[in-house]
Amino acid sequence: MLVDSHCHLDRLKLDKFDGDLDAVLELARSRGVGKFLCVGISLENANAVVDIAARYQDVVCSVGVHPLDVDSGMAGVDQLIEMASRPGVVALGETGLDYYYSTETREVQQQSFIAHLQAAGRTELPVIVHTRDAREDTIALIKEHGDTRTAGVLHCFTENWEMAKAALDLNYYISLSGIVTFKNAEELRDVARKLPLDRLLVETDSPYLAPVPYRGKPNIPAYVREVAEYVAELRGIPYEQLAEITSENFFRLFPRAV
Repeated sequence: MLVDSHCHLDRLKLDKFDGDLDAVLELARSRGVGKFLCVGISLENANAVVDIAARYQDVVCSVGVHPLDVDSGMAGVDQLIEMASRPGVVALGETGLDYYYSTETREVQQQSFIAHLQAAGRTELPVIVHTRDAREDTIALIKEHGDTRTAGVLHCFTENWEMAKAALDLNYYISLSGIVTFKNAEELRDVARKLPLDRLLVETDSPYLAPVPYRGKPNIPAYVREVAEYVAELRGIPYEQLAEITSENFFRLFPRAV
C-alpha cells in the first residue's frame, strides 16, 4: 500500500473527472494508494476537509491555518484544540513559516505557528509544517514550543540537509513531493538519498507541484506513485519496499489514521 501523506482534496481540479472526487480517488486506489491525508489550510476550509474525511473510509484530515492564510483569520490554542477534536482529524496544520511569499506577516505567522505547536502538545497530535526561506526561525520555534513526543513533519521539503538534520534531531519526519523529480532539484535529491528511511514520507501536495512527467499540469493523488517510484530509484531499493516503509512511517506519525 502507498499513502499520499499530504493532499488538498477540496482544491483538486476535477474538470477531467466530470467534477467527481470519487473518480479521482478511485484512480489513485487503482495505483495502490490506500490512504489520503486531506490537509486544512484555513479556518474557512476546516469544515470542507472534515466533511471529505467523513465521506471516505480511507481519507483522514488535518485542521490548521497556513502561514500565507493568517490574514484571513488566526486560531488560538483553545480554538485549535476544539477543531482537533472533530472526527477524522489526525494532525494540526498545515502551519509554519513562509518568508518567501510574505515577510510583512512574519510576526503573525510566528504567533500562529506557536499556537499550533502548543495545541499539538496539549492534544498529543503531530504538526504538519510548511517552511520556506525561514529555516532558522522554524527550527527555533519548534525547539522552544514543540513537543518531541508527537513531533510532526516538514512537508513538501525543499530545504538543505542541514535543516533536514535539525528537524530529524527534533523527532520530525521529512516528506518529499514531486519537486524531487524536477531537473533543478539536485540539492533536494541529495537530501532524499541521506534521509533515514524510517523518517521518510511521500506526498503529492495536489493540486500543486505535479511530478515529472506531469509537471505543469494539475496534480492528483494518483501521482504519488511517481514520487515514490522516483525516490525508490534514488535510494536503490524496490518500489514495493519504499511504499511499505513510507506507509509504516505514516501510521507511526499519525496513529489516529489507523
